[in-house]
Amino acid sequence: MDQILQYLAQHTMAIEQLLSRGQTQGEAAKPPLFDGEREKVVGFINACRLYIGMRMKRVGEEEKILWVLTYVQGGVAEVWKENVLEERRQEMSTVETVEELFTKMREEFGEFDEESRKVDELRTLEQGGWTCDKYVQIFKKISRGSGYEERPLIEEFKRGLSGNIRRRLAEAEAPPATIEEWWERLVRLDRNCKSLVFGE
Repeated sequence: MDQILQYLAQHTMAIEQLLSRGQTQGEAAKPPLFDGEREKVVGFINACRLYIGMRMKRVGEEEKILWVLTYVQGGVAEVWKENVLEERRQEMSTVETVEELFTKMREEFGEFDEESRKVDELRTLEQGGWTCDKYVQIFKKISRGSGYEERPLIEEFKRGLSGNIRRRLAEAEAPPATIEEWWERLVRLDRNCKSLVFGE
């Protein structure tokens, strides 16, 4: 354990120096700590990618990997991190880039059957009281990786719409042909209704 900590400490100072130089003008939020909870792995990886893309463009892959690992703390993820660090210290690791680390994290902590879970979510998704914008964004998020394409995706999208909006879209001439056109039509309809109500 002491050797792992020493290995990490050697690289931490170099990472801090690189970050303090300010790689970009923009600010970026640091990722939340990751403790191994399956439902949080995708969000954690996305947060890391955003930060790395904005603040660590000139940082080497080794430092990026170690930086990500500093946010892996607690739970089963802590033990996993120790194993990864030990492999790196002994030069037995197959992970050479931060993207390879993310792949390894998804394999270790990701959903076992993400596609089935997303299909179940799509089949039960309903707009309810959400705005059209919010419904479209949530639908997009869930549909990625669901295996659904065009016609089945359009049918699930229409099924989840609130009845009033579904009727308005059905009354429109020339229904959209693609899911992207459905999303655009729904958002445009919602904005037109708001401008009529608020006189925008």
